[in-house]
Amino acid sequence: MGGYIMQLQHFSVNDGEGIRTIIFMAGCPLRCAWCANPEGQTLQNPMTRWVETEEILREMRRQAIFYRFSGGGVTFSGGEATAQPAFLGELADALYDEGFDLAIETCGQFDFDALAETLKKMELIFIDLKHIDPAQHRRFTGVDNRLILENIQRTGELGVPTVVRIPVILGVNADDDSMSRAFAFLRAQAPHASLELLPYHRFGEEKYKELGMPPPDAGFGIPTSEQLSHWQDMARSMGIDVASYL
Repeated sequence: MGGYIMQLQHFSVNDGEGIRTIIFMAGCPLRCAWCANPEGQTLQNPMTRWVETEEILREMRRQAIFYRFSGGGVTFSGGEATAQPAFLGELADALYDEGFDLAIETCGQFDFDALAETLKKMELIFIDLKHIDPAQHRRFTGVDNRLILENIQRTGELGVPTVVRIPVILGVNADDDSMSRAFAFLRAQAPHASLELLPYHRFGEEKYKELGMPPPDAGFGIPTSEQLSHWQDMARSMGIDVASYL
């Protein structure tokens, strides 16, 4: 079997423990207005390619020494890793059987029952919470957050270490009310999850030009380190563990 990917990124240290390879898988059910990887929104475009599972396995075996000595492994990302559930499941099964440490980054918009067994093979799960307000979530991503909130709760019950990531974007969710409501949800519904606040960046804007797409709104702003520290302190004061993989 196989599927569509954007790229394999070796020697990553920001998406799990140790030195890792990130598999950027194509396809995504969201259309985030600030998306950093717009080429990952569809399966087929000039910046994606079809690969067979065995090709991925060969690449991972070549990198195994770096994983072994750093405590690293493989992270599934995107796009959205769960957008190709059969491909993800096959990759996860094969890599798990060979003893690779696995992690996944997901937007949370997926069929939990169909992916539960795959998620259980992970050593770490990153799951996004773009906005706590359902109407604002739909405005900025194209869908409301009902399924995502449900999946955050259910993922937190798997017993796998979980990090909820909030992209912090001025003009979207970077205010005390949005943050406090998000933190209250996590405290109540995912009490064992950690929290990571990710500051907005504009690194992917050149890709929009290559794909002939309009760039993200120029009004989206990058939070200051002082603002991030303020919201991290707010989360800690509510009993939430704050993590950082940057």
